[in-house]
Amino acid sequence: MAAPKKGRRAPASQGHPGRTLILVLIAMAGLIGGMFYSGTLTPRLGIDLAGGTSFTLAAQNQPGKPNAINETNMKTAADIMERRVNGLGVTESEVQTQGSNHIIVNIPKGTDAKQARKQVGTTAQLGFRPVLTGAAGTKTPEQPKPGPSQSGANGKGKGDKAAGDPAKNQPGSGQKAAAPQSPSSKPSTQGRAVTASLKKAPSAKPTPSGKPSAPPVQPTPPGGAAIPPALQKQLNALDCSSKASRSAAGEKAANTKPSDPIVACNQDGREKYVLGPVAVEGTDVSSAKATFDSQQGQGWIVQMDFTSDGGKKFGDITGKLATKAPPQNRFGIVLDGAVVSAPSVDKAIMGGGATISGGFTQQSAEDLGNMLSYGALPLSFKIDDETTVTAALGGEQLHAGLIAGAIGLALVVIYLVAYYRGLALVALASLGVSAVLTYTIMTLLGPAIGFALNLPAVCGAIVAIGITADSFIVYFERIRDEIREGRTLRPAVERGWPRARRTILVSDFVSFLAAAVLFIVTVGKVQGFAFTLGLTTVLDVVVVFLFTKPLMTLLARRKFFSDGHSWSGLDPKRLGAKPPLRRRRGAAPTTKEA
Repeated sequence: MAAPKKGRRAPASQGHPGRTLILVLIAMAGLIGGMFYSGTLTPRLGIDLAGGTSFTLAAQNQPGKPNAINETNMKTAADIMERRVNGLGVTESEVQTQGSNHIIVNIPKGTDAKQARKQVGTTAQLGFRPVLTGAAGTKTPEQPKPGPSQSGANGKGKGDKAAGDPAKNQPGSGQKAAAPQSPSSKPSTQGRAVTASLKKAPSAKPTPSGKPSAPPVQPTPPGGAAIPPALQKQLNALDCSSKASRSAAGEKAANTKPSDPIVACNQDGREKYVLGPVAVEGTDVSSAKATFDSQQGQGWIVQMDFTSDGGKKFGDITGKLATKAPPQNRFGIVLDGAVVSAPSVDKAIMGGGATISGGFTQQSAEDLGNMLSYGALPLSFKIDDETTVTAALGGEQLHAGLIAGAIGLALVVIYLVAYYRGLALVALASLGVSAVLTYTIMTLLGPAIGFALNLPAVCGAIVAIGITADSFIVYFERIRDEIREGRTLRPAVERGWPRARRTILVSDFVSFLAAAVLFIVTVGKVQGFAFTLGLTTVLDVVVVFLFTKPLMTLLARRKFFSDGHSWSGLDPKRLGAKPPLRRRRGAAPTTKEA
């Protein structure tokens, strides 16, 4: 008698199939328990299923930076956008790059679409510029050209009054404007140790006609910067009362180099300014937030903190501005070419922080804080496409996807029962285990990595039903082939497994490779399909190795299957099996006579 071969050890699924099945059941129980522990019982749904708004933004180069569109800047912009959108309280937004110059922003339902569009479309090219002069937002009537002694452009302080009789301010008179202390320039009583306070000057008040009134025009104070005639002409011609003109002025200002002065409107169109070069960039702001000041009675304020370099720059520029008379003691906070605030300064602000106060609502303070917090993007963007999916439409798509999945599963079940009979129970049990693992993992991946189940992902799960069923079919056919060769069920199960295992691994490897390549080279919703396909392919290997094979080993010991019952799907007669491969030891094979 030949000695049994040593050195080979049966796998756990063969030697102890019951233990392997228990481990799989424990893993399933652990995943289900994790769902209840986290309080997340359903997968997170994507925009196309749950409803929401999707924006596609195209990147544009900045002036003087023709090669700014690159992978690093695109990723930086996407990160900043995500933080800004999440600053609205949106915890399930999706911001991702698409191709070389597009960013996709998906915002779920329940979010103010108009506010979200403002946050997304405003790409936060942020800078702090000193105010050289200002005027009411309407078109300024042409004034007589100044003489040699009055060559500077006139300035305007919010709420300030020009000294002297305007009629005496004729060219050559030599009269200079006084610098009275306006209410908006009083020292703040803000008690923060490392911050000083800035006062947001009140906006120009509208006249009964509905248009902002033009305040008295002040000559440039002594020591003030002279306004180039071209900029003064632009300022006089600029009309900020209409949205279209503000948009055009903002676009022109946004495309101006930081080192050049600009002419800009404030956001409500009530004022316009000539602003000097950027003194502090948006990237110098480390954080900003809106808070309600109940102690000093200032209402909603915006608290800013600067980086170490930004704090030094801010201290230098505020120290210079504090020595000047209105309106040149103010600086404009310019966001994408529009002035969102123009506070005045009465002393140098050191310590790396500042507070902007005066006239804010909760929404405007939060908006400004959000913009300041997440700073300037390395690129400009324009919205190429905006799509809104209602919750009802998303529900219909989800319902249709589930129906398609149910139909596909029903067809697979009918085929398995009709062709494999009793073996269909093994296949259905394996499909059930695979479904539970897929559902629980998708549910837990939502809060863990932000995975959202979209319509392509549902399609990937439906395709996975066929891939998983195909693995069972390969194994069942290998067992049947062994039975046709005349072997009984138990050795057929063990001998058929190595051949089936190789085929299953090769097939699943090809599917996983295709899913991985698709996930890497595509973006957006197609990645959901690739991710789901790859996940279910891995789970197919796990289920076949750790559940289907051990279960089949146990069932081969049962009489219903081992005796080849006609409904077992393993009836030797129905399979056309050969006579058993058995002969008595020492007996010579018989041959038929001719």
